[in-house]
Amino acid sequence: MTVGAPTPPSPASGGGPTDGAPGMRATNGAVAVAERRELVRSTARRSLGRRRQLGRVAQVACALACAIALVPLVALAYEVISRGIDALSVAFFVHTPTPPGIPGGGIADSIVGTVVIVALAMVMAMVVALFVALFLIDRSGPIASTLRFSADVLTGVPSIAIGIFVYAAIVRPMHQFSGFAGSVALAILMVPIMIRADEEAMRTVPVDLWEAGMALGVRRARVMRSVVLRESLPALVTGNLLAVARGVGETAPLLFVIGGGIGGMVTWNPLHPMSAMTITIYEDGTQAFPAAQQTAWGTALVLLFMVLVLSVVARIVAARMTRHAR
Repeated sequence: MTVGAPTPPSPASGGGPTDGAPGMRATNGAVAVAERRELVRSTARRSLGRRRQLGRVAQVACALACAIALVPLVALAYEVISRGIDALSVAFFVHTPTPPGIPGGGIADSIVGTVVIVALAMVMAMVVALFVALFLIDRSGPIASTLRFSADVLTGVPSIAIGIFVYAAIVRPMHQFSGFAGSVALAILMVPIMIRADEEAMRTVPVDLWEAGMALGVRRARVMRSVVLRESLPALVTGNLLAVARGVGETAPLLFVIGGGIGGMVTWNPLHPMSAMTITIYEDGTQAFPAAQQTAWGTALVLLFMVLVLSVVARIVAARMTRHAR
């Protein structure tokens, strides 16, 4: 053996370059991961104050936006309540209108007309919207796309244009105004809102429930009726009642089709001319007599209360149905 020559490492020593490389790489990787974690922690600590400050600014901006959005609602409610509260009395709800300029009239005919017109419109709109929504959920293709697009377009059609259409399609052929024509006009306004609300409500049903029903060999129609509709019922009720609340306050389409009643008489027959609270607000609010204007403010207060009740009932019914479904 030559003096000074390097002695090769023996297998038992474990110090060969081939055996030590994986351990060194693992150690270097762990060190790199620890360094990256420490870098992230230090960066987060340095930016913590700035992020908290930005969060507070965003919270203040959101609260300010909510306050600005509530200003018109609070101002409207205050104005209607302050001006209309003096008109409310038992006679206001049970008497019929008096001739212009004579105080003491009521809105019994307008209340009955609004209830009949809106109830009939709600029934018509709910049936049509439910079947269309079921078709859109179950089918896809050009027909479904056309129906969905038509519903979106109909949502933006001015209500006064719908009133003119119903006048030409129903009032003129019947040769008289009627509450039924007003119901058709309101139903046309409600249908697109209900279609979109019903479709979105049914799409929230988990796909697992669909697949479970189909896996049991149940017909698709039975799955839609027993599973999809039952699970989406709270959202369906909420969407439909909110659409009804919007239809209650419509004035323009009713101006052309309901006729405003017959001499202030209370009638429950939708085939006869009827009055509505929105028409009473429009007609009495534009008169110069203080008694008529007082009646208009009182009617506006009653109508505002009805819309509020419908909205609250929709939330309560949806909450209870959701709780029972769970």
